[in-house]
Amino acid sequence: MDFSDSPYDLLFKSLSLIPISHYLLGFLLILLVFLYNFLEIHILRDLIITGFRGHPVSLTFASGSELYQVVASKCQILHGRYLATPWLSSPHLQTAFLSFCGRPPIFSYRRQLFHTSDGGTIALDWLMNSDVMGVAINMSDTICKDDKTPIVIVIPGLTSDSASAYIKHLAFKIAKSGWNVVVSNHRGLGGISITSDFMYNAGWTEDIRKIVDHLHCQYPEAPLFAVGTSIGANVLVKYLGEDGVNIPLVGAAAICSTWDLLICDRFINRKFVQKFYDKALTIGLQGYAQLHQPILSRLADWEGIKKSRSVRDFDNYATCLIGKYETVDTYYRHSSSASFVGNVSIPLLCISTLDDPVCTREAIPWDECKIYLKMANKNIILATTKHGGHLGFFEGLTASSVWWVRAVDEFLSVLHSTQFIHRKKEAPPSPSPTPLESSIDQSPYVNITEEGMVTAIANKKTDIAEEEGLYPDHKLHTKKDDDKVSVAESSSNKDEEERTSPKTELSQPSEEDVNGLTAPAPARRQMDRLSRYGRKSIWLLVYIAIVTTWPLVGSALLVFLKRKFKSALPAALLSR
Repeated sequence: MDFSDSPYDLLFKSLSLIPISHYLLGFLLILLVFLYNFLEIHILRDLIITGFRGHPVSLTFASGSELYQVVASKCQILHGRYLATPWLSSPHLQTAFLSFCGRPPIFSYRRQLFHTSDGGTIALDWLMNSDVMGVAINMSDTICKDDKTPIVIVIPGLTSDSASAYIKHLAFKIAKSGWNVVVSNHRGLGGISITSDFMYNAGWTEDIRKIVDHLHCQYPEAPLFAVGTSIGANVLVKYLGEDGVNIPLVGAAAICSTWDLLICDRFINRKFVQKFYDKALTIGLQGYAQLHQPILSRLADWEGIKKSRSVRDFDNYATCLIGKYETVDTYYRHSSSASFVGNVSIPLLCISTLDDPVCTREAIPWDECKIYLKMANKNIILATTKHGGHLGFFEGLTASSVWWVRAVDEFLSVLHSTQFIHRKKEAPPSPSPTPLESSIDQSPYVNITEEGMVTAIANKKTDIAEEEGLYPDHKLHTKKDDDKVSVAESSSNKDEEERTSPKTELSQPSEEDVNGLTAPAPARRQMDRLSRYGRKSIWLLVYIAIVTTWPLVGSALLVFLKRKFKSALPAALLSR
C-alpha cells in the first residue's frame, strides 16, 4: 500500500481541513473545564440544585442547649441560607478576592498603645459608634469609665491587622449597630515594632488575656465580647478554654478557626492548589520577619527564615526557637484550640465552611458539639456552610456584603438583649485534658450497681467537680454530715424512677469489691447469659472448623491409618 493511501495520512489531511479557530475553541473549552474543577467552581451546582437560593446553614449544638433555645433560635441569619456571589462561586476565588480587594468600608481608627509586662507593645485600634454615625467628636475623647456600651474585641488572623478588609467589614458593621470595637493587633503588626524578645504565635494567649483584663478594669460596666478570625480564633478559643469560668467576657465568636494545627499543616501540603496558600502564607511571614530583622535575627535562625519554603519551615526556624518549643509538631499540639474547646464556659458561636482551602473541615471538633453526645459542651453553637472559602463568604451580585459578619453581629446582638449573659457561668460537663497529658493510671474504674448497671467510679484524688464531669446529666449534692453522694435520676428516666427508689446512693466500694468484682444478682444473671452464649458460639465455631477442614484432615487421616495398620486392614480397603 502506498503511503499516501495510509489511514494516518488520510487522518492528517482531514485534521488539516479543520479551521484553526475550531482548535482554539476546543482548547479554550478544555481549559475552562480544567479551571472549573481545579478552582472548585460550583456555579452550575448552585443553579441546578438550589436554583441560586443557596444552601441552608447547618447548626450543631448539644442536646438541651439553653444557648440555642434562648439565643441561636432567634437568629434568622443562622437559620437561613448562604449563597455565594455568582462570579465568586469558588472557595479559591472567595479567598483571593478577600486578599486582593475585599471592598472594605472607609473609616479611620483611633490608636491606643498597650504595653505588656515583658516590654512588648500592642496596638489597640478603636472604632466608636460615634465614628460611623457621623457624630462630631474630638479625637482626644475617650470612653467614660461607667459607660455601659458593649465592647467587642477583635483578634485578627495570621499576619493580618486592623487594616485587613475582613477586619474592617466586621468593625464597621458592629460599630454601626451601636457598639464600640477595638482591634487587638498582634505584636509587630499594625505598624508597631517588636519591643521585646518575643513574637506572637498561634498558641500565645497571654496578650489577649492581659488586654481583656485591662479593658474590664478600665470599663467595668461595659459588657465585653470577643471575635477571633483564623489563627486569632484559635488563640481566642484556647484562651476561653484555659481560663474557664474565670473570664470577664460574656460572649465570643470564632470564625474559620484552625482548631488543630497539626491536621491543618498536613492538609495545606496535601494538594497542589493548597501549596499555593502555604507559599503565600510563608511569604507573608517572611515579610513580617523582614520588618523586624534586628530583633528576629538575634532570636531566631535568620538564614533559615530566608530559606523557608513553607509555614512549617518558618515555624521551625523562628516560632519554635523564640517560643521554646522542642519540635514543630510539639508546637502545633500545644497550640491547637481543639484540646481546650470542651472547657469553654461562655456562649461561643463557631462558624466554619466545609470548603475552606486553608483550615480543613477535618479539624472541626464535631464531637464537642454533637446533639446526641452527653459530654458535648452546651455553651457552643457550631454553624457550618457548604461554601464560603477562608473568611470570604461574600454575597450579593456586587460582593459588598460578608455573610459571617452579619451572622456574628446578629448573634451578639441577640445574646446581649437576653438575660443569658447575666447567668452564672458554669464549668462544662467534661473538661478537656491538657495537651500531651497521659490518662494512664487514672480513673474512672468500673463498678456494678444493684440494678445491674455498669457505672464509673473515680479514684481518691477525684473531687466533686470532676464527678460532675463524669455525670453530666445528673445533679450532685453534698451533705456536710454525710460523705455519701446522692445522684438524682435524669428526666429521661422518670418512668424508671417510679418503679425504683428516686435516688441511688453511690459510695466508694471496698477494695475487695473492686478487686473481686462482687456483682449483685441481676448482674450475675446477665453474666451467666453471656457465658452461655459464649459457649454456644465456641461449639458453633468448632463445628464450622471441622466441616471446612474435613476434606483435607480426612484424607491425611486415611493415609496415616493405611500406613499404620497396613497388615491388619482388609485388602479391599487398602486398594481404595
